[in-house]
Amino acid sequence: MKLRLAWCLGGLVAAAVVLCAAAAAALLPEPIAAIPEAVEAAIRSGETPGAVVLVVQDGETVVRRAFGHRRLGAHPAPMTPDTVFDLASLTKVVATATAVMQLVESGRLGLDDPAALYWREFAGGGKERITVRQLLTHYSGLRPGLTLKPPWSGYRAALERIARDSLPQPPGTSFNYSDLNFVVLAELVRRVSGEPVDVYARRHIFEPLGMRDAVFAPGPALYGRLAPTMEGSRGVPHDPNTRRMGGVSGAAGLFATADDLGRFAQALLDGGGGVLKPATVQAMTAPQSPGGRLPARGLGWALSSPAGNWSEMLPAGSFGHKGFTGTMLWVDPATRTYLVVLSSRVYPDGEPHGDALRDRVFGLVVAATGRPAPAASSPAALARPRPEPGFMAGVDVLSAERFAPLWGKRVGVVTNHTGLDAAGRRTIDLLHQAPGVKLAAIFTPEHGLSGKADAKVGNTRDAATGLPVHSLYGDSLRPKPESLKGLDALVFDVQDAGVRFYTYMSTMAYAMEAAARRGIEFFVLDRPNPITAAAVAGPVLDGDLKGFTAYFPMPVRHGMTLGELARMFNAENRIGARLTVVPMKGYRRDMWFDETGRPWVNPSPNLRSLTQAVLYPGVALSEASNVSVGRGTATPFELLGAPWIEAERLADELRARNVPGVDFSAVRFTPASGPYTGQTCEGVWLRVVDRDRLDSVGMGVEVLSTLYRLYPTQFQIDRALTLLGSRAALLAIKEGQDPSAVAAAWQAGLERFHPTRALYLLY
Repeated sequence: MKLRLAWCLGGLVAAAVVLCAAAAAALLPEPIAAIPEAVEAAIRSGETPGAVVLVVQDGETVVRRAFGHRRLGAHPAPMTPDTVFDLASLTKVVATATAVMQLVESGRLGLDDPAALYWREFAGGGKERITVRQLLTHYSGLRPGLTLKPPWSGYRAALERIARDSLPQPPGTSFNYSDLNFVVLAELVRRVSGEPVDVYARRHIFEPLGMRDAVFAPGPALYGRLAPTMEGSRGVPHDPNTRRMGGVSGAAGLFATADDLGRFAQALLDGGGGVLKPATVQAMTAPQSPGGRLPARGLGWALSSPAGNWSEMLPAGSFGHKGFTGTMLWVDPATRTYLVVLSSRVYPDGEPHGDALRDRVFGLVVAATGRPAPAASSPAALARPRPEPGFMAGVDVLSAERFAPLWGKRVGVVTNHTGLDAAGRRTIDLLHQAPGVKLAAIFTPEHGLSGKADAKVGNTRDAATGLPVHSLYGDSLRPKPESLKGLDALVFDVQDAGVRFYTYMSTMAYAMEAAARRGIEFFVLDRPNPITAAAVAGPVLDGDLKGFTAYFPMPVRHGMTLGELARMFNAENRIGARLTVVPMKGYRRDMWFDETGRPWVNPSPNLRSLTQAVLYPGVALSEASNVSVGRGTATPFELLGAPWIEAERLADELRARNVPGVDFSAVRFTPASGPYTGQTCEGVWLRVVDRDRLDSVGMGVEVLSTLYRLYPTQFQIDRALTLLGSRAALLAIKEGQDPSAVAAAWQAGLERFHPTRALYLLY
């Protein structure tokens, strides 16, 4: 589909929009017309103060527009289309990968040559076998980044640390996104060409393509147009390692405008634009992962792949890259379209404030091209384009049966805002309208009927049905006898989070116990375990620690659905409820929530995405202690910190642990609620890079162990017992045992739990 926009003569005003006003808006494909609202929504939410969006197809500009501000505060400045942004990791593909491939074209570098052939000091510690191709595809086995200990500064110091380091894993075996790959590649460019990567890129890429404002370490001439990443920063890269290296590295440090990136993208669509040969462009944007491994990566570029977060959303044949600061470039040769989104999602405090903007705009542009649409609006939600056809939650199955098991019964329902059918209708309303069913009472778990309360909840009344709503998180955690009077059945329909200390399962169990005492039937309308019902991880709860956040002695990740848990609780605790589980259809144990095809509904106020649910079993282990887990920010459970933590020190220590599936970046944030309200916290931002490899509980123990090792007097680790649930595991951490040994010790408990669990599985 063409994205053509009829030109409005005279419509290019200084503010800048080649997206002409009302008359032209009617000519825009509907998805393109929705871009302004998507950007404005991100600005209103605080994700970014402003942005620049550029969309071009077949050489014709469809959108070139600036939104919001590049700088706020006492001296605000409006965003303009020529604003200069810190491109962060776009440096990798725009400058470094392109420079490397120019040298490959000239025969001065070989893709399958060892990097140590050009940099002898790089050999050693297993690194002598790393090839140029493995560096470009992130299959080298190098660590994600440099550590701070001992402190260092300067370009040479960074290279010396890389040269001395040993390889955590063999090269070519697995994907591990690493800034060090491109620091090494930039050094190869310097050694082979005789020019540092910033000088080389300016002479051989930026100037030939007319990228007038593309520059490393921008000087005073550009200060007036810079979009700062932190209040007061001017021309300094946000990436901490690049800053220490003097502002230039192969991984970050490049600044440019949307128009600069547009010229670069157009050159790629035109077969290289004179700076690369057409065959080189094809090679860079085709799968190059060693041995065809997944995720598929190009030479620097992210590609469509059945394993790899954002790349899962890329239409086949297209390619792209993102930058941590809020930048993105996507190129689609099939429709000759490119998209540039530039924002400062880390402004003004250096903290990432969400990631909805880029992915929402990306989804709209892809939809407008007529290409297969992305599976979700956010890679942070880890969406996969494989929703299960015909998936039905328990409420859908019961509805398809016309609620036959409930005919003639007077019913109460335990539910909240997550109790929805496939069409988005409330389970409350379905039961209220069902023929032969008399809905008489509503009960709600923690967070209330709306799911937004973060404190005790009182009884109320449902506006739509007029029915009483009894809180099970108020003056009582269990249904009171008078609230059950006259009921024949209780129906439970709530979305769980798949973690032992999530309270919805306790509410279900308490309601089962109350129903059993009065001879009331109990129905569970089953729903998915959002983080899969296949993974079982973490220490089994000590029996004497049972309570509202720990109903049953089981691991942190139990790998069961609520229906299966109800069966286990009923039998193992001898509750004696007259239990019926209405199972799902089309469900597999290994399904992540996004594979059901259902939209994400926050199960509680601070689980706002599947990404956060994936991290929750590990990050939440620290929550009972004296750290903030990001409550009161836009990204709870993606952040962890405290005023007494040194952000870069903690990030470097955790990165050095090489925890599979997750990366750690230094951040500073100020929570608006929860611990340390209004105080600046330093800590880490956790980025899921491979959810299938991530052992979130093991990662949580890595965090506990590192915090206790670095801050033994400040970190109140004993308070973590509440959620960790194992005195032996806590003692091992305090004794300084390696986290892998701590995890190995709880395997015996898991082996005892598995046979019990297996008795009650439905899928």
